[in-house]
Amino acid sequence: QVQLVESGGGLVQPGGSLRLSCAASGSIFRIYDMGWSRQAPGKQRELVATITRGGSTNYADSVKGRFTISRDNAKNTVYLQMNSLKPEDTAVYYCNATLSDSRRLINDYWGQGTQVTVSS
Repeated sequence: QVQLVESGGGLVQPGGSLRLSCAASGSIFRIYDMGWSRQAPGKQRELVATITRGGSTNYADSVKGRFTISRDNAKNTVYLQMNSLKPEDTAVYYCNATLSDSRRLINDYWGQGTQVTVSS
């Protein structure tokens, strides 16, 4: 069994910052790409940022310069540092990981989501 558990969401004022964390646990052999997506009410889920095992990153245009994705391979954890938050960043944020389990089977896994609300 593999689990991804997010933490760090909450309520923040416009212009503020939050740091999300997502820890993967279970029968993991190796984690490849990791990322964050978000889904606002009434909207489709959108990809926010991704990071490869080697540390290469990609960002959605809407968050470039404000969000930073990073990871700690030793802890099987991915982070999303969110600065200069705007009301339009309000959404449920989901982490995902492409990984091989103890049987060397490769699949995508998703966390349960954490709510981020940007409001005054």
